[in-house]
Amino acid sequence: QVQLVESGGGLVQAGGSLRLSCVASGRAASNYAMAWFRQAPGKEREFVAHYSWGAVATAYSDSVKDRFTISRDNGKNTVFLQMNSLKPEDTAVYYCAAGRIKGQYVADYWGQGTQVTVSS
Repeated sequence: QVQLVESGGGLVQAGGSLRLSCVASGRAASNYAMAWFRQAPGKEREFVAHYSWGAVATAYSDSVKDRFTISRDNGKNTVFLQMNSLKPEDTAVYYCAAGRIKGQYVADYWGQGTQVTVSS
């Protein structure tokens, strides 16, 4: 089992920045590729970004590319999502995931989510 705890969400004005954190703990947590997803009200959960441990490979959705940056601190089993130039359409609950990359990202574990609200 892997436990994931997110933090860093909040209310920010459009154009502002937030940094989300996700601490992973449990068996072999460091072996998983980590990712961020988000779910806006009335919409399906969507992929935001992922970061693999070993290959140091990252990927982003087109909607956040060049604005968001995913990174990780291997020593602390923590993954971050730096979000810049935020837009009202970025408002969502953001979820951390631990999983695998097989063509696309497959999540095995989820965090509880952290709310991000961007006001116009």
